[in-house]
Amino acid sequence: MNCKRFLSSRILILGFLFAINCMVSCKEDSKTKIKIVKPVVEHEYEFDLLDIQSRGVLKAITTYSPTGYFLYRGETMGFDYELLSKLAENLNVDLEIVLAENVDSLIPMLKRGDGDIIAIGYTITSDRKETVSFTDPYLITHQTLVQKKPSQWQNMTLDNIKAQLITDVIELISDTVSVRKNTSYYQRLVDLSRELGDTIHINVLPGELTDEDIITQIAEGTLKYAFIDQHIANIHKSYYPEIDVATPVSLSQRIAWAVRKSSPELLLTLNKHLVDLKRKPDYNVIYRKYFENQRQFKRRLNSEYFTEVTGKISKYDGLVKQNASHIGWDWRLLKALIFQESMFKADNQSWAGATGLMQLMPATALELGVKNSSNPEENVKAGVNYLKRMYDYWDVIPDSTQRIKFAMASYNSGYGHVKDAQKLAKKFKKDTLMWDKNVDYYMLQLSKPEFYNDPSVEFGYVRGHEPYNYIIDIFNRYENYKDFVAK
Repeated sequence: MNCKRFLSSRILILGFLFAINCMVSCKEDSKTKIKIVKPVVEHEYEFDLLDIQSRGVLKAITTYSPTGYFLYRGETMGFDYELLSKLAENLNVDLEIVLAENVDSLIPMLKRGDGDIIAIGYTITSDRKETVSFTDPYLITHQTLVQKKPSQWQNMTLDNIKAQLITDVIELISDTVSVRKNTSYYQRLVDLSRELGDTIHINVLPGELTDEDIITQIAEGTLKYAFIDQHIANIHKSYYPEIDVATPVSLSQRIAWAVRKSSPELLLTLNKHLVDLKRKPDYNVIYRKYFENQRQFKRRLNSEYFTEVTGKISKYDGLVKQNASHIGWDWRLLKALIFQESMFKADNQSWAGATGLMQLMPATALELGVKNSSNPEENVKAGVNYLKRMYDYWDVIPDSTQRIKFAMASYNSGYGHVKDAQKLAKKFKKDTLMWDKNVDYYMLQLSKPEFYNDPSVEFGYVRGHEPYNYIIDIFNRYENYKDFVAK
């Protein structure tokens, strides 16, 4: 055998075996090999600004948070939620909240198209920038150490308290800090250990825990130390005075939202929106509302109607559940309607004379036998009976959700006006059994002379934007209620 050919064959065989062995045993050492053995994402979902506007809905991925997104006394609130609402309004689209189970799932959800934007206080990091595009930062903060003050701290001097606390990160060497894995806090701990040339042990927490959960466990003594963004830690200190948040553990960090790399137009629009918003007083008002107003923050967390904690929307939950069964609706939907009518204020009275939780007009209340419209039991029972009457009028609507929308529109503006909108829809060859994008459009047109003077219209002018927005607002609120409250 030719010696050169023999050696060459052996080299090829050895090279081949080495390559196979490297793919199996060395995959942790090469980014390229990791991609070959276990690709992270084969194809990123592509859906940019024009697609969002065509769909008419902006989908925002977020998590529960008493500062970012929550339900309080029946009203959806939160720093990120309010900024998003202004953005959706600016884009002339609806806002849909997509809840992530934990922080680990945020980027995977974005990349597969569950939502269009990650809308939480997301720290810009080099690793994250490899997979997503960040907006311009809307907040600058730093990480701080959260720790519990010594027992009996109220009776101690500030110097004595400080002497028993960690005041320099060097003192964390050989101790343990609790953080979630896929967070900037975890990365900061790794970097800090490297900077100090020694070990800080990491207690990895479940991804579904929120910053607020972790702070609570520190206050209760279940956990010893954690890293949390300073603006979040500070507002929670007003509720938990037994914690200390004075020791910084990082330099300044930028907080932003994130979109897919395949959404450049959405990114440009978000940046323009944030720049415009920060030029107005609105931004500072919203920021102070959630991160500086300590009294309101404590009131929310102490409230029986901080829904994330208590599962309650208002003190009328039981009453609404009882009456919702009469009409066969999800009680949370009826609850959303009642909030729209009165914000759960039993003594509420409109300029037109409508009163009570369900804003009954005097003539309607009289017809339904209501003696005292401010009495919650009487008002809700009568209101639901009237709503059921409207619902029964529309028994020709085959789709139950559409039928509910016709009933709500009739409750709000009167059955006759809805019938007029339906007649116009028929005249212009639209689907008369669909409220959405059909009859609702002609309800809007009934505020224009060329439509309310049409021969087919019997009841004339109506402020069509009121029932139109009424239904959108109720169903948006209903979707939010479903996020927070079980059926």
